[in-house]
Amino acid sequence: MRKNKGKKYAFGVMAAWCLAVGAAALTGCGTKEVHNKITVEESASEAPETKPIEIETEAPETEAPETESADPDEQEPRVEKDGMIRSYLTGEMVPVSQGNRRPLAIMMSNDKAALPQYGINRAGVVYEVPVEATMNRYLAIMEDYDDLSRIGSVRSCRTYYVYFAREFDAIYAHYGQSTFAKPYLKFIDNINGIEGQGSTAYFRSRDKKTPHNAYASFEGIQRAIQKLGYSQEYNADYDGHFKFAKEGTQAVMHGADVREAYKVTPGYKLNNPWFEYHEDDGLYYRFQYGGPHMGNEGQIAVKNLIIQYCPAAYYASTEYRNINVQADTWGYYISNGQAEDITCEKDGEFGVTHYYDASGNEIVLNPGKTWICICTTNDMQPAKIEGK
Repeated sequence: MRKNKGKKYAFGVMAAWCLAVGAAALTGCGTKEVHNKITVEESASEAPETKPIEIETEAPETEAPETESADPDEQEPRVEKDGMIRSYLTGEMVPVSQGNRRPLAIMMSNDKAALPQYGINRAGVVYEVPVEATMNRYLAIMEDYDDLSRIGSVRSCRTYYVYFAREFDAIYAHYGQSTFAKPYLKFIDNINGIEGQGSTAYFRSRDKKTPHNAYASFEGIQRAIQKLGYSQEYNADYDGHFKFAKEGTQAVMHGADVREAYKVTPGYKLNNPWFEYHEDDGLYYRFQYGGPHMGNEGQIAVKNLIIQYCPAAYYASTEYRNINVQADTWGYYISNGQAEDITCEKDGEFGVTHYYDASGNEIVLNPGKTWICICTTNDMQPAKIEGK
């Protein structure tokens, strides 16, 4: 059974929106007993007459064994099978060499001058989050990058990205940081392009202008990891981030608030992105800046969308956002052409964020890539979710 938080959540987009803005914060085989009635009659005459023995029996009734119904959302054990293991990022089977290795969480620019992003199609999870003004920046979390010679372009860190990377026990790659983010880097294994690892992990391309021309590669990242002495094994107590549907099945949304979701517009202003659902493959294709959002390996498409609203403000006298990703918030889970309301709760300062449906059950994601939109309650309108 799904684990029920035992809380009651009041949903309703406008109510939740107002609240957020105001906060700017057995078996038993039962066999019936068989009774055999045996009747023997003997004659007292000289010539004994023998009569057949009559045996009356009742056919045994066998009840079907009772079995406890399996919970379709119960998580399968994560075990190696034929050199493959279930990914913590996507819930899909991946080579053990990738699935048991801590992922790379790398900052990527979304400025027009930096497009296309190299390597973003390989990311199992992407966070899209506002930075200064109306610009967004990505945190691409990937395990399938062994053959990539160009990843990025790589940009600088903001405070809240540290928290997202920690949720996946990832090694965090970035090229510099804001003043406000620097104290938080001590809480994560990170590869900083302006503090000793610029020439080890990163390189500058000639086809882009600074600051949009810093890139990483698999070989460079591996050199930096070895130089810095970081372990590539998951922490012993790490148990994954998401709950995924069992292999070969699809998660089902049960709530009364479930509705169609064939076009989803998060509400970011500058790049004005949206996602379109394709029934033929069950994926959401991404668009921005008026056309398809292309990575270097094609248009970006994902299985799951999560929109999470967070209270936000600005650090005093600056354009740097202070987004509160620890607050209990709300949003939407979107997959397979449907959407449902969710609430979001973080398990401690650096713990995992859990997502719950209207009944308080932790949501189950469909295996595949996930795109997470972090939206600020102080200056963004609710997402637009449209049916067919």
